Amino acid sequence: MHLFPRLVDKDNVSRIGHARVLYHGDCPSGAERLGLVLGAQASDDGSSSDSVLEDPRVVYVPLLRRYIMTYTAFVPSGPRVAVAMSKDLRIWKQLGFLKYEVVADEPDINLCSNKDAAFFSDVILDPLGKPSFGVLHRPTLQLGDDHCGMNVREHIWISYIPVDAVLSDIGQLTSVGRHERVMAPEQPWESEKIGPGPPPVRLPYGWVLPYHAVATQNARRRYCMGLAILDPERPSHVLYRTPSPILEPLAEYELGKGHSDIIFPSATDLRSDGQLDIFYGAADRVIAAARVRLPDRLPQRDDVLNRCASA
Repeated sequence: MHLFPRLVDKDNVSRIGHARVLYHGDCPSGAERLGLVLGAQASDDGSSSDSVLEDPRVVYVPLLRRYIMTYTAFVPSGPRVAVAMSKDLRIWKQLGFLKYEVVADEPDINLCSNKDAAFFSDVILDPLGKPSFGVLHRPTLQLGDDHCGMNVREHIWISYIPVDAVLSDIGQLTSVGRHERVMAPEQPWESEKIGPGPPPVRLPYGWVLPYHAVATQNARRRYCMGLAILDPERPSHVLYRTPSPILEPLAEYELGKGHSDIIFPSATDLRSDGQLDIFYGAADRVIAAARVRLPDRLPQRDDVLNRCASA
């Protein structure tokens, strides 16, 4: 299992590293550092020398025979989603920022801050039934208006790229369109915002998506983890989502020193026994892991998730 952590230096500049998970028995227990893969000095994605890179999500796309990474690059106007690809997890080629199709009478997502993007590993269908690659993302926009503003909503959206366009020119992987909103906050524990976690995991009954949700409780912001199951062919349709968090910040390493307690899922490892290891950032200080046993069919109630180890 390989991880791509955000690494922050003393000047608060963050880069994207590479690590291999170490195990005690079958439980993640640590990591072997393998160096850096993307640094803040990179310019292909439009970032400048004083910007930061964070929120990497990596998935292998069999049809492209490549690993695809989405990450956040900060520019003067705010965070933007960028894409890189690799054949071996070591050498990465940056493709640039996502470019969003502008839709009449809808906000221009190109002008909005955006984070937490993740590609699907397999082909899905866009709203017109066309085979496409899909990417989840979390634009900060004002719904029902024609601009990004202060009264914003941060929900989970999906956009699409036609497969034939990407097979002709892999650079088209950054040109996304046909945007659809997938999920909005529903429960009190996700009242402020929600965002995609790791790339969704495909099972026979749907795409399993861990996601983070934010609410304020007792003057502290709490990032919790929820789980959603999306339709296997049309993942803009939510088949199930947990009514309560499957993991809340309770352990010492999940409690922040400031005013936020954070569980931030970013990677998964589907095990041969049907369980799913979820790797998550804890309080912006450490990487931890939890394990959930996934159901054989669409669940009717919450599954029990146990903390596995802190890495």
